[in-house]
Amino acid sequence: MTMEELLPLIDTVLIIISGSAVVAGVILIKKKMVDYHKYAMLTATTFAALFLVVYVTRYLLYGSKLFVGEGWVLAVYVAILASHVILSIVIIPLVLITLYRALTKQFERHKAIARYTVPIWLYVVVTGWIIYLMLYHLPVENL
Repeated sequence: MTMEELLPLIDTVLIIISGSAVVAGVILIKKKMVDYHKYAMLTATTFAALFLVVYVTRYLLYGSKLFVGEGWVLAVYVAILASHVILSIVIIPLVLITLYRALTKQFERHKAIARYTVPIWLYVVVTGWIIYLMLYHLPVENL
């Protein structure tokens, strides 16, 4: 496997770990396990940041991979990609604000914004995984 093929897989693993840590963080805070919630969310943020570093590096080294599907599959891909790109831009300041409010002990304000941050973050994770599968593993010749 070449580095060009390996980096998208690494990115996908990083964002899945990030999303899994978000889910764990939500479960932990519902169980009032605040310290563990904090560690889970810091883990989620760290892996999301690592994802971003690998993604930008891959883009700078190899550019974008074009989707080769056509027709309805292309339409589905573009719809998923468009929503993913828009929300992946929106999520960055949301995560930073949410994290800042938690670390500065503004817990009510943290909770208020986290209600929006978490579902958007998870949507970006899931759609990122779907985009990866469609770009690298969808057998378009059979569609």
